[in-house]
Amino acid sequence: MEKNTKTNPPQTSETSKTLSKPRIFFGILFIVIALVMAFSFASYLMNWKADQSQAGTMLDQTVKSSNIFGKVGDWFGKIFIFDSIGVAAFIVAFLFLVVGMLILKKKYFKTWKTIGHSLFFICWLPIFFGAVTRGEGTLSGVYGFQVVDFLSSVIGPLGLWAVIVVSIAMYFILEFNMRPSAIKSRFTELNEQTVGRVKSMMPKSAADFEADAELEELTADGNEIPKVKVTEQPKSRTQTLSKTPKGFPEVEVSNDLETIATPNQTSFEEDRQEEESKTISLSPAGAAPSSVQNLKSEADSFEFKVEVAREIDELDDVDKKSADLVKEHGLYDHTLDLAKFQMPTINLLKDYGPEEISINKEELEENKNKIVGLLKNFNVGIAEIKATIGPTVTLYEIVPEAGIRVAAIKKLQDDIALNLSALGIRIIAPMPGKGTIGIEVPRKNPTMVSMRSVLASHKFQNTDMDLPVVFGKTISNEIFMADLAKMPHLLMAGATGQGKSVGINAILTSLLYKKHPSELKFVMVDPKKVELTLYSKIERHYLAKLPDSDDAIITDTHKVINTLNSLCVEMDMRYELLKNAFCRTIKEYNKKFSERKLNPENGHRYLPYIVLVVDEFADLIMTAGKEVEHPIARLAQLSRAVGIHLIVATQRPSVNVITGMIKANFPARAAFRVISSIDSRTILDATGADQLIGKGDMLYFNGNEILRLQCAFVDTPEVERIVEYIGAQKGYPSAFILPEVPSDEPQNGAAGFDPNEKDALFEDAARIVVSTQQGSTSMLQRQLKLGYNRAGRIMDQLEASGIVGGFNGAKAREVQISDLHSLEQFLQELKNN
Repeated sequence: MEKNTKTNPPQTSETSKTLSKPRIFFGILFIVIALVMAFSFASYLMNWKADQSQAGTMLDQTVKSSNIFGKVGDWFGKIFIFDSIGVAAFIVAFLFLVVGMLILKKKYFKTWKTIGHSLFFICWLPIFFGAVTRGEGTLSGVYGFQVVDFLSSVIGPLGLWAVIVVSIAMYFILEFNMRPSAIKSRFTELNEQTVGRVKSMMPKSAADFEADAELEELTADGNEIPKVKVTEQPKSRTQTLSKTPKGFPEVEVSNDLETIATPNQTSFEEDRQEEESKTISLSPAGAAPSSVQNLKSEADSFEFKVEVAREIDELDDVDKKSADLVKEHGLYDHTLDLAKFQMPTINLLKDYGPEEISINKEELEENKNKIVGLLKNFNVGIAEIKATIGPTVTLYEIVPEAGIRVAAIKKLQDDIALNLSALGIRIIAPMPGKGTIGIEVPRKNPTMVSMRSVLASHKFQNTDMDLPVVFGKTISNEIFMADLAKMPHLLMAGATGQGKSVGINAILTSLLYKKHPSELKFVMVDPKKVELTLYSKIERHYLAKLPDSDDAIITDTHKVINTLNSLCVEMDMRYELLKNAFCRTIKEYNKKFSERKLNPENGHRYLPYIVLVVDEFADLIMTAGKEVEHPIARLAQLSRAVGIHLIVATQRPSVNVITGMIKANFPARAAFRVISSIDSRTILDATGADQLIGKGDMLYFNGNEILRLQCAFVDTPEVERIVEYIGAQKGYPSAFILPEVPSDEPQNGAAGFDPNEKDALFEDAARIVVSTQQGSTSMLQRQLKLGYNRAGRIMDQLEASGIVGGFNGAKAREVQISDLHSLEQFLQELKNN
């Protein structure tokens, strides 16, 4: 006791030293402000009608206030109660009190929990009192009145009370743990307690009475009651249980626990395993509860198992039907319609013999010496040089000495080409991902890359790409492949005879060798009418067309416009199917459909990939213009996710053909040799395509870097053998039918003509045309003394009204009305309409 009395005063002095004077001052200040605000609010509520107009007269001594704190109290009441939040202002005073306590380090409240509850009541108390008082008085304040008025006008009084009740109910559920599971566990606990009390009140059985009688006889005879032998627990276990961590109060263990004796003492590990097994497994019906089970918590026994069982039941309800269908019929096989279809064999392609690259050391040494000597002449030192031999081009990688600028080497491109006496010199400065500068020099004896060699490669045969496309080989003689589904669209350009059509055939051939007819469809547009006609033999296998079209290879410009619009309709329909199936891509959708999770009766079907191939895009732009550009741009922007991909090729990559809208949506681009560097910049946004050597030499841009490739060569006879092999097999009844496009063309005749917009000289012009039976714009100019533009507009109106026919080239338009009498009747009908 003496030690305690000596040590207590220093502790109190230490606590007083921890609080500095400013801290004590501000803490007491906040508490005083809280008390002043609380009493001011209470006094204002009692006298607010009399003191309402006195808040603004702080310095007027003639005006007296009835508030307990005078005009300051009136001002507090007006600001916080009348103009703001009503009775919730008391919570603001309470928060000032809490802050003062925290400054004085008196933590009587949980800080963040108190702030959260306070903000909730500050928001909802004014609304509740506003709904009760309907804005009368000061209980709700201006805030409560405005919110109630707004909600009442939007959702009505019933909706207002519904919002208030739901909000308050959610608060109590979250705060007081009134969830259904918690309520259920409390009822279960209460039920167990009730059952235990009832059992204790039940009368004793006969065996119990006999035991009591024997006990009375023993005590009456003076014999001692035999004691129960207590078996001690192992020392290590009792020590670990008896030790208590520092800072925690010691708990006295009841002596009743020591009278529990086990005939065969088991180890602690066995007890723990027994407890775990009992916790996981359900006890059989009628079994007596053990002591371990009585000590379990509801969260470990009942709560967890009920939630897991409910989750499994929900999953079974969702997937039960599809699982039964898969078990009965298996996964949906989209190839069943053409189950016996055989993919083309590699023997259909011509074997051009071994394609090993022959190394000409003399050529390499000669080129190296010329490059090094030329750079030395221009004072460009080289620290290292190495060569990589490709099928067509040899890449010389040089490491310049320190202090040499890259631009100094790049501007020597023409000088290096002159010194090497070679075409197609291209300098890559610097090379992406390397600390070198590349100089590509064409080989004197290039090696051809055949389609057979790349398709027979292990890389192509074992690829897992969705739409694998083989272009050819890189400078390092590696087979280059790309996934058209990830490109997702390809823009090709190249001058005539540089390998562009061969590149298209290589892409189509690689897809034909990898995809089943049920997985892939082509829409082919060939304005030149000779490049893609070979593929008409596989119309019933791989091609798609419009319902009223006779030929699947589209050559007519008008049909091209309808086909592009039809693809837009197909794209929108597919997006609707993906939305209903809760899928993001066509791959997810087809997987779900194959697992029979989508009902075909709801319009769902297996969706094949659709590849649109346009061989000469410049011709379409010249003849159709915006009518082609807009659907192409829309497909390029949106069709990737639904499996529609575009391959657009052109001979003239000018800016009026490849517009900015189209370029922005074609990240993947392939450029064969072009005429000028301007064309190269148009297609690749960089120079280099004008330096290619032709014959399949190409640059591929994937959005990150430009790669130089040698395109694989596939000849026309090889393509013919492939399409004949496919066409000879059983196909679908017809080509894949694209959806119809609603016609937006203006109607001919009076029904499509608006009389209110006709020209003032319309009737005079009609009489001239009918009387002369000549629908000529130049004649209207001469007769009515008009300019060409106005005469042309009048002629268009005459055509729209049905008086003259359509444009007939150099000939005059056909006049539909034979005499003036019929014309007058027709004009009268137009006026009446």
